Amino acid sequence: MMQISPLTGGLGAELHGADIRDPAHFDPIAQAFATHSVIVIRDQTDVTPEDHLTFARQFGTINVNRFFTPVPGHPEIATVLKEKDQTEAVGEGWHTDHSYDDEPAMGSILRAIDVPPVGGDTLFVSMGMAFDTLSPTLQTFLMGLSAWHSSRHVFGAAAADSEAVKSGRLANADAATQDVLHPIVIRHPLSGRKGLFVNPVFTTRIDGLTPAESDALLQFLYAHCQQPELHCRVRWNAGDITMWDNRATWHKAINDYHGYRRYMHRITVNGCALTGA
Repeated sequence: MMQISPLTGGLGAELHGADIRDPAHFDPIAQAFATHSVIVIRDQTDVTPEDHLTFARQFGTINVNRFFTPVPGHPEIATVLKEKDQTEAVGEGWHTDHSYDDEPAMGSILRAIDVPPVGGDTLFVSMGMAFDTLSPTLQTFLMGLSAWHSSRHVFGAAAADSEAVKSGRLANADAATQDVLHPIVIRHPLSGRKGLFVNPVFTTRIDGLTPAESDALLQFLYAHCQQPELHCRVRWNAGDITMWDNRATWHKAINDYHGYRRYMHRITVNGCALTGA
């Protein structure tokens, strides 16, 4: 029997007894995802890349990542890897995957294959809770604003000297041409909940404000979102699959496992255009 246990009072859940290959399990898994925004499906040790893709396609079409090295033979699956002699982990900064796209990704589905004995956790933030805990006055002000997001400074020529690029984990810098304007406060496409949609890695500035005003407001929002009351933490075991909603969360990889290998497969599911609240 499938058991669903919340990770915190406001974000995330852990699923035991689920099998992503069982069609009868899809609906309760999808409902848990819709309810909790982050789900950790434990003990999927016999899942193949084909099983992973079949499960992901039930949520939507697959996004073929422009920048991550693909898994050999599976262009729709991105390699997420840090070897034991490497020092930089991809995704160490707080971010929302693909916020630089016109239609940001719906979600990401990450399968753990090789994990360190301790460390390498992933942290998540509820952007719905982040909005709810702002004052009504600031909420109203933010709902009239939009912000620019870009891939250029993260995956373009500016990143050429990074270890991730030099090691071949990231590539295709010429494809980093995305600049897009999104509302700062969105209405979630599924739940209708209001949430913040800015992040420290890909958001570059708030439209219509001076650089000083934009920077001050973004830094306030980023600090607000880092309150632990808004977070959940996923501790990985080999065989686990974690799925998160990119329209409702931030996440970051914790790089505290030097000397150990961490190897994962990630599939990203396409989303839709976002609308303001």
